[in-house]
Amino acid sequence: MTTTLITGANKGLGLETARRLAGAGHTVYLGARDLRRGTEAAHRIGARAVPIDVTDDESVRAAAKLVGDEAGSLDVLVNNAGIAGTARPAGETTADDMLTVYEANVFGAVRVLHAFLPLLKASPAPIVVNVGSGLGSLAATVDPHARAVVPDWIPVLAYSSSKAALNMVTAQYAHAFPAMRINAVDPGFTATDLNGHAGRQTVAEGAEIIVRMATTGPGGPTGGFFSAAGPIPW
Repeated sequence: MTTTLITGANKGLGLETARRLAGAGHTVYLGARDLRRGTEAAHRIGARAVPIDVTDDESVRAAAKLVGDEAGSLDVLVNNAGIAGTARPAGETTADDMLTVYEANVFGAVRVLHAFLPLLKASPAPIVVNVGSGLGSLAATVDPHARAVVPDWIPVLAYSSSKAALNMVTAQYAHAFPAMRINAVDPGFTATDLNGHAGRQTVAEGAEIIVRMATTGPGGPTGGFFSAAGPIPW
């Protein structure tokens, strides 16, 4: 039985990913800041709710202890929790704006990875999927030709730079832990609360690449950045 933790999973892409993986036979720990909402969502899809706030060290440590006590190891970690932050132009974005977004999107992923590393190492074939964004592609930002892989590119300093940082986190962890498969994915412009449901894709379409990378077999890629259409330039 594959044991999987998904952060930020009580709605949107996280919930759809949890639903699909639970349906595939995974024992899914559905992470949510609000335990009531997490429990309600988990009950609907046959998962186990875990309270976890990725911006809080104590919360993350408690979640790791719960999963460790119950499962003993973790086979798949999906770092999905994140926020959009301010959409103000670069010239109006403050350091505090940046810090708020980085706390969830970058430091949160590192916090979870650090806490769950012992459980991942206890798995025979651990997988980590960091849910990023094509907006974090430096190539797409500076090269109009590369931007074809991110058709919905927009300039949003805090969010985009946080996802670029998450790409480097992904690459560095993949380098440090070659026995694990650690990749970043771009779900695409998906209709979720994060963008006021303005996205052009459904959550089922957006979750496709997350599920694919969470279920890739032995010999699958590591240290990469992927969308449903294929690799994305860093």
